[in-house]
This record gives sequence, C-alpha cells and structure tokens, in this order.
Amino acid sequence: MRYRHLILDRDGVLNCEPPDSGYVLEPQDFRWIPGALEGLAALHRAGIRLSVATNQSGVGRGLMTSKQLEAVHARMLADVAAAGGGVDAVLVCPHAPQAGCTCRKPAPGLIETAVTQSGILASETLVVGDDARDLEAAARARVAAALVRTGKGRETEARMERPIPVYDDLSALARAVVAGIV
Repeated sequence: MRYRHLILDRDGVLNCEPPDSGYVLEPQDFRWIPGALEGLAALHRAGIRLSVATNQSGVGRGLMTSKQLEAVHARMLADVAAAGGGVDAVLVCPHAPQAGCTCRKPAPGLIETAVTQSGILASETLVVGDDARDLEAAARARVAAALVRTGKGRETEARMERPIPVYDDLSALARAVVAGIV
C-alpha cells in the first residue's frame, strides 16, 4: 500500500516538548527533533500530502493565546519551507481536556477533519504519533497508524497492546513511506 497523506502529531514527532512547562508558548521555544525537517522535505518531494494534527490545550487553559499559537506555527511552517518541505494543513484542538470536545485526541475529530480536508481516502492515509492518544485517535477514525520513538514514543511502544509499525524517528519513517515499505 502506498500512503498519499500523512497526518503528523506535532509535539514529540516534529519538535521537542519543553520539560519545564510542557508547552511551546513562543516561536523561539520550538526546537526541532533531529531528522524531522529532513523527513518532512523527503515526504514533500515525494508528493505526499502532510497535515499536522495537534492538541494545544495551552490555549484552552489560558496559558497562551491563539495569536501566540499562530506565531509558533508560522515559525514551524517557515522552517519547513526553508528546508525544502511543505505542510499542507495544520489542525489544532485548542480546548482544555475537561471541555469534552470531539477534536481533542484521543477523540477522532482532528484525524477525520484532516482526512476530509485532504480529499484523500482514509485507506491512503497514515497517522504518525508518539503517544497512545495519537494511536487511539487513528484507530477511532479508522486510519492506519505508525509510532515514532521520539518524544513519548519509547514509553508508548513499551505499553502497546496491538502491533503497529514503529520507527526511530520521522526521518526513518519518511524513508520507509517513500520507498513504499510502509
């Protein structure tokens, strides 16, 4: 099977999560995981649609504004473009966990929206995450998933109950997707 659309979690897949606050509140706090930019560029060159689907409860908790989050994502997108990549969509759940929304992963809302917006079938889409929430959201949306060992990935892998593809990082996953191995 060849995937034409990847839906990527942000924190732990693309960037390092800050140990102190747990939130990337400002553009200068966004630190790329080694290999992530290269992986995004390789996927982009291969013509694969890339969506980022991320829980950002810092907005709903009042720790940051929507404008601050937009600035973080503007920096992220500028870095991707400078590295020769492209991200087609960024989907965000800004709600606090207690809001009970349908978009906060592990709910499937963000994944379903990304699939719908892409115009690409769910069967040709792969969710890439580092956390059990990402994998559960993919399963609930009936979309295949892969785990990366960055971020919380190694901990998640140790607790996994069902087998899914696992890669060291986004760069390794990108090589496998481009080669048609995944």
